[in-house]
Amino acid sequence: MTDIETDTPPAGVTAERLAALRGLLAEAAPVVVAFSGGVDSSLLAWVANDEVGPRRAHAVTAVSPSLAANERDGARRLAGSWGLHHSEVETDEMQRAAYRLNDADRCAHCKDALMDALAPMARAKQATVILGVNLDDLGDHRPGIAAARRRGARFPLVEAGFTKEAVRAAARWLGLEVWDKPAAPCLASRLPYGTPVSAPVLRTVGRAEEALAGLGYEELRVRHYDELARIEVPPDRLADVVADRAAVVAAVQAAGYRYVTLDLEGLRSGNLNAVLADVATAAAPDAGAAG
Repeated sequence: MTDIETDTPPAGVTAERLAALRGLLAEAAPVVVAFSGGVDSSLLAWVANDEVGPRRAHAVTAVSPSLAANERDGARRLAGSWGLHHSEVETDEMQRAAYRLNDADRCAHCKDALMDALAPMARAKQATVILGVNLDDLGDHRPGIAAARRRGARFPLVEAGFTKEAVRAAARWLGLEVWDKPAAPCLASRLPYGTPVSAPVLRTVGRAEEALAGLGYEELRVRHYDELARIEVPPDRLADVVADRAAVVAAVQAAGYRYVTLDLEGLRSGNLNAVLADVATAAAPDAGAAG
């Protein structure tokens, strides 16, 4: 246990939650942690390594065209600096027609590919596969969570009662530099449902976001609509994008887009899922109709 945990935990993090997380990881060990380098999986990997050690906690980064290059580099850097037992594994979701179709179950096909890659590693170690899912994740359209659960994965952050806020507070308290890292879902999440997923498209999105990050916009999404890019940044950065219009347009066009637009509603994580609610509403029986 680290010395820092002897202090009073911050608001949103209780000693009981962290103790519960440690207990769950000790009980589940050995574990294979799906490690993307985001704050959720980072907290999980760090605590697992601290609790049961690198011989019983193996952090694995899934590599595919949907993983941005800077995210892969970040995961490698964190693993090295924290002394994690870390490796990478290539996943084959791009070889699956159902995934490339990009329907509402895309994430389920992706998690199936992830579990196909991690399960043999876990069997060899008689280990449990664990994912960095928190309680807030359960409230959105996340078919990947159900798919991973069906394949035997566990979600210790959920079991220990961690919300996203609690995850960030715990990571900050433990001194993990990623505590305030913006969420970085896979690049395929930038494509509206029904737009086929392809490696060239994902590379285009990745280049555009990396270029904008280089201009200082680290919290953003570039939504892909064929030749048009729809940029989302937090509302308090909208004026900055307009002021940087020439550089922003040049960067996004250099990535491969012809048209560059700015979403005035600002960044909304998972906003492409709104269409699913619209479809469900349209398909529902008229509540006022005679039965």
